[in-house]
Amino acid sequence: MNDTQPLAGKVALVAGGTRGGGRGIAVQLGAAGATVYVTGRSSTAGRSDLDRPETVEETAARVTAAGGTGIAVRTDHSDPEEVRALVDRIAAEQDGRLDVLVNSVWGGDGLTDWEHPLWEQDLDTGLRLLHRAVETHIVTSRFALPLMAARRSGLVVEVTDGNTARYRGSFFYDIAKSTVIRLAVAQAAELKPYGVAAVAVTPGFLRSEAVLDHFGVTEADWRNAVAKDPHFAHSETPAYLGRAVAALAADPRVMAKTGRALATWGLYREYGFTDADGTQPDWAAHWADVLEEEHGPLGDPL
Repeated sequence: MNDTQPLAGKVALVAGGTRGGGRGIAVQLGAAGATVYVTGRSSTAGRSDLDRPETVEETAARVTAAGGTGIAVRTDHSDPEEVRALVDRIAAEQDGRLDVLVNSVWGGDGLTDWEHPLWEQDLDTGLRLLHRAVETHIVTSRFALPLMAARRSGLVVEVTDGNTARYRGSFFYDIAKSTVIRLAVAQAAELKPYGVAAVAVTPGFLRSEAVLDHFGVTEADWRNAVAKDPHFAHSETPAYLGRAVAALAADPRVMAKTGRALATWGLYREYGFTDADGTQPDWAAHWADVLEEEHGPLGDPL
């Protein structure tokens, strides 16, 4: 194994790799040497309805710049035929090889109602959130898993928010993020006889492009937003999540973790990776120190 690029020769699919955590994962898998198929609806060839500037082509270019091979494929993961065509392409181009599947499709920020209980929310909007954030993962795994099962090795990563049973503040958001963890549990059970691991992974307070825009800062001056929200001082970049996933993908003993809900704040302790600035944010420790008295314990990992 190449110590500097432990994933050299490996093939990954990051579904929902356009921005945020998905982009961070794609780039760090590339930095570890992988060939990474970056997919999503936002492309130079056509935009999604999210009104964001990021594209799959931009992420793929960053994967290549980091040391891997980035391949952008515009894909709507709610469309089974588009996903089938994507997986067929990967199989044809990579001789049937797929080592890492990352289900990071989300698209629910604009659909989440943080103000009202279920009975006061718009039902169509809530169900559309579940369609985007849960069904897309199922569709993608349905077509991608046969490649991994056939080779009897690999890793599936379901990207979520939180690794406990704690309620996440909004009904449909909570159902989506909790269900994604259950998707990892179910896939782990079915894939175990084939030597394929499946886990859910959460970041802490993620400093995504949308969050930076919300605070009116950039990655270069993000600390200026700490005055608005002191908890932001303990946030982490998408690279931190990406390095967590890359470490899992390179771990020959990853099957020991299959079926578990993991977090950056636990994985950095085991694997020793840092965030892009060399720090090691620990959201759980911050919660215990500052937020637990008001909001209760974060909860035990699932």
